[in-house]
Amino acid sequence: MSKLMVAPGPRDERGQILSVTPHTAGWEYVGFEVYSLRPGEVLERATNDREVCLVLLSGKAKIETAKQSFGTLGHRMSVFDRIPPFSVYVPNDDRYTVQAETALELAVCSAPGKGTYPARVIAPEDVGVETRGSGSMERHIHNILPEQKEADSLLVVEVFTPAGHWSSYPPHKHDRDDLPRQSYLEETYYHEVNPAQGFVMQRVYNDDRTLDENMAVPHRHVVLVPEGYHPVSAPPGYDSYYLNVMAGPKRTWKFHNDPAHEWLFAK
Repeated sequence: MSKLMVAPGPRDERGQILSVTPHTAGWEYVGFEVYSLRPGEVLERATNDREVCLVLLSGKAKIETAKQSFGTLGHRMSVFDRIPPFSVYVPNDDRYTVQAETALELAVCSAPGKGTYPARVIAPEDVGVETRGSGSMERHIHNILPEQKEADSLLVVEVFTPAGHWSSYPPHKHDRDDLPRQSYLEETYYHEVNPAQGFVMQRVYNDDRTLDENMAVPHRHVVLVPEGYHPVSAPPGYDSYYLNVMAGPKRTWKFHNDPAHEWLFAK
């Protein structure tokens, strides 16, 4: 398996099935976890020096922080319901408690925090919905925590790519702290595939090809993007969902297109 791909593991005593930390990824900013909780199970964690975005991938849960109770949240039973999720932003130096009301799939996205903003619910109506691309490059976006919304470091977005389509395409990268031309952002791709026995293809490559990985990515795997371009293709018969988490020294998404493929923007 590619060094850039992280497979789900056995469910541990807390319900965790996936974990990416800055240490395991070999970078500085992005952390990502997935928990699979049974009805009635509780996850309680301190945020310490990191801000967190809790994304309810599927299912319902009661969520509270050290200072606030948000009641029961959640309304989609599968990411492929194609409706925006409920999420909760939690600052650093706080804590959160999640009690599953139904079977719950929970993504925990994290990055360094500065304590600037209080905890809040990001309701489905707060999520920006857009379609990007055309033809076989068309995909559908839910902007959960874009740079226009309050956070210290985190950027969080989910993308639905229909079977036979390409996404994160034409290829782009954001691996240099060179504003206003390009920002440095680490990124994780958490993939789900429908039907679940399928896979998507993802390539991660840089200009001089010192990095050039081509991966067949199964359901519920994570791909790390430490640098380079990173397009995704959904094979015929299999719809693609992925959740992106990005963070870096400056909270802005400024990307650079692969010059070899920029002509596609004219199509």
